[in-house]
This record gives sequence, C-alpha cells and structure tokens, in this order.
Amino acid sequence: MMKKLPIGISDFKELIQGNYIYVDKTKYIYELIKQGKYYFLSRPRRFGKSLLISTIRYLFEGKKKLFKELYIYDKWNWEEIYPVIRIDFAKTQVKNEKELQMELKATIIETGRIYGYEYNQEYTINRNFELLVKRIYDERKKQIVILIDEYDKPILDNIEKKEGVEMIREVLKGFYSVLKGLDEYIKFVLITGVSKFSKVSLFSGLNQLEDISLNKEFGNICGYTQDEIEFYFKDYLQDLNLDEIKEWYNGYYFLQDTLYNPFDILLYLKNKVFKNYWYETGKTEFLFKLLKTKNYELPYLNKLYYTSDILDKFDLEYISIEALMFQTGYLTIKEVKQIQSEEMYLLDYPNKEVRQSFNKDLVFYITKSYHTDRIYNLKIAIINEEIEKIKEQIEIFINSISYNILKNEYVYQAAIYGLIYSTGFNIIIEDNTSKGRIDLTILVNRSIVYIIEFKVIEKEEKKGKALKQIEEKEYYKKYLDYQKIYIIGIELNKTKKQIVNFEYRKIK
Repeated sequence: MMKKLPIGISDFKELIQGNYIYVDKTKYIYELIKQGKYYFLSRPRRFGKSLLISTIRYLFEGKKKLFKELYIYDKWNWEEIYPVIRIDFAKTQVKNEKELQMELKATIIETGRIYGYEYNQEYTINRNFELLVKRIYDERKKQIVILIDEYDKPILDNIEKKEGVEMIREVLKGFYSVLKGLDEYIKFVLITGVSKFSKVSLFSGLNQLEDISLNKEFGNICGYTQDEIEFYFKDYLQDLNLDEIKEWYNGYYFLQDTLYNPFDILLYLKNKVFKNYWYETGKTEFLFKLLKTKNYELPYLNKLYYTSDILDKFDLEYISIEALMFQTGYLTIKEVKQIQSEEMYLLDYPNKEVRQSFNKDLVFYITKSYHTDRIYNLKIAIINEEIEKIKEQIEIFINSISYNILKNEYVYQAAIYGLIYSTGFNIIIEDNTSKGRIDLTILVNRSIVYIIEFKVIEKEEKKGKALKQIEEKEYYKKYLDYQKIYIIGIELNKTKKQIVNFEYRKIK
C-alpha cells in the first residue's frame, strides 16, 4: 500500500505507525549525538524542526521498533534509555511575561508528574526547573536529554511591543541560564528556533552551545533534497514536471545541498497545483510588524554579499533586516566566496514562490495596495512583448503611489522591482557583465530577455542616458543566445516624482 504524505505530522511515532512517508534523517542525528552534547539549530518555520526534536526524543527513549529499516537502527545502543524533558513553545501563544511564566510552570508540573517531582510553590520557576532535573537524575540514575522547540517564539510573537518583549526575554534568559549549572546531569541538549539571538542576550553563560545552523555537515538535517524527493515520493511524481516543481519550491541552502521546505512540497504533491503554500500559512508576521514599526529603507538585500557575522546579528537592541530575512527563509544563500580567511555569502530569494509572494507584500508595504490587476496586466504584456503596455502599467503604478512615500530616491526602483518581481518571472538585479552591471534583467522562458536601466535625473538633465548606457556598454551581448532581446531605458524625475522618459529598442 502506498504510504501517505506526512502533511502537518510532527510526531515521529504517529508518522511511523500511521504509514506516512519518513525521509530518513537519522544519519545526521546519529552524527550529531556522537560528536557533541549542546546544540542550537536555526531554520525557517515549517521546515521540520519539530519532527527532528520528536525523532530524537523517541530515539533516547529507546523506541527501537519505530526505527526499523532506518539508518540508525543497527548503530544505536537500544539498551541505554534516557529520560527526556521536552519544552515546546511551537504551540503556545503568550502575550506577556506572566503568561510565559504560567506556560513554563505548567511544563515543569506536567513533566514532574511523570518523574515524581512535586512543584514547590515557594521556589521560583527556575529553581523548580533545576530541582526537576536533579530529581529525575536521582530517580533514574541517568543523565537527562533536554529538547527545546521554537525557543524564540514568545519573543517573536511580541516583537513589536518594546517593553513587553524585553520582559519576556528576561524570563527566558533566566530559564535557559539554569542549564549552564547542570552539566553533570545532562546527556544531550538541542535548542531549535527561527531566529538566532546572541548568547549574551539570551543564552548567558551557556558558552558550550554549538550553533550548527551553518554547519556544512548538518546542512540537510531538516528539509528535503532533490534526491530525497525523487526517491521517497516517486509514487507521487508521475506525470509531473520536476523542473517546474524545482523552480517553484526548491532553493533553500545551508551549505550542503539545495532543499525543499517540506510543508510546501508536500501540499503541492497532494494538490498538484502551484500555490504559495508555505508563504501563506507560514508567513512570519513579526517581520512585517517590524517593517511597519521601524523606518527601514528596504535596500535590495538580495544579490548582495554578507559575512556570517552580519547574518548572526539579531537582537532586540539591534535587529538586522538582513539577518531577519535570512533566518526566516525569505532569503537564502546562493553562493559562497572565500575572501582571504573569511567566507562571504551571496543572498537571494530561494525560489519562485518566495520571490513572487514577498514582493507582492513589498509592493503593498510601499504603496498600501496589492495592485493585483496591475501585476496581471504587466505579466501578460511581458509575455506578449507589448512594450508600450509595459510602459503604461509601470506609469500607472508609479502615479498611484503617494507623494509622501516617494520621498526617497530608492523607493522608485524598489517599487518597480517589487512590481516586476511579483509577476513571478526570473529577475536578476545588478546583473554583472564584462563591462558593468545591468540594473534589472527579466528572463522569460529562456526565449525572451528584457534589459532595463534606470536613471533618477534632475529637472535640467538631458534625457536618454539610461538607454545609451545599455548600448554603449553592450549589456545585451550576455544574452545573445536568447531568441529575442529588448533593451529599455527608464528615467524618473527626482522633483516631479514620475517617469519622464521611457524608451526601448529591440536588439534581435
């Protein structure tokens, strides 16, 4: 009987016993446990972190039958069984530090019932947590496994509340700090989450916590590779276009192989319809809350190189938009460059789904409207090579944006880029050639290419510089293998805040 698609199943036992497909990740788990003791893993939402936590739990609890035919089955010592404390913030929704304290207290009480520990009301939550660990150790004569899922969710759910979120952070900081004094009682620790807060801000003193978020050896520990899709889900791939599926949903990269977000690909295999499954259900609301509350001038974050230090910077005092978009899955690593002793990471949208969906929201953020008709009309005009209609749609779009919003020059291009990205075509920003960089390239089905140059000009400046630059630097020669090439120069007046020149030429 064909195994079922594991949509929304994050409990390993339910998955195995319910005849769902399990993509075997136990090789990575085995190496992880064999090599160390304290780990942290950051991955975007709905990427399989909860299933990973669940799998490790049943492994340490010695549930041998569940692992039959998996990589780890004949390598694990099933005689050694360890008590497990699992703290799961994934399903909680707290609004302040008091609700968070209630959740932590409830977790300690519930776990205590299993191991014979009675919560002491005269002690703090942190003290009770410490005593719970020691009680389990004394009773079972075994070190304890501690698994914390979505450790940062209470913070991220309240990120826009400045004072409230700082109090929530302090509660979590105190709770996690208990671990640093319990080393002799602990066998293994894994903490997962979306964001990566600094150790100083949230894991004070827990210096032994090893971050494997960008460890090449464990890059595939969550998510599905192309080979895994074709092997485990082959019965569901009949008569499907693998290249199109890959364009829509593959592309996440954590330095090993490119990956699919499991939630995305599973829903596609069920429905056989291309939709924004992850984006719509896993949208990281706190990112857009920040965009609304902070005065971010959204730069063109994709196609730029960053160091690992920049990608690590996420804190309440300094929230790096680059780190935030990377950690939440809106950007991913596309290329790694070694510059002397330092690695540099080129970031870009992982796939068509994220590229298209995020830019629709970006357009809304800039213009306060989704411009659905405009995006559709522009898409048709690009496919049909109707340049005058492309010009018309862009002009209508620019003229619909509030004068106040267009106070910064970058907004012109950001708005137009967002509009064009929303069409779903393959877009390249700052496209390198041997003679310079193309501002914007639109690739349509390996047959049509549009090369676009922007200029923001003063009132007295001479028009025509944008198209002339493309011609003089022969940007189009990079795409001579395409059937049709159009070059377009768009010039916007800084004072009038509108397009004052739009000219084009067909190269071939």
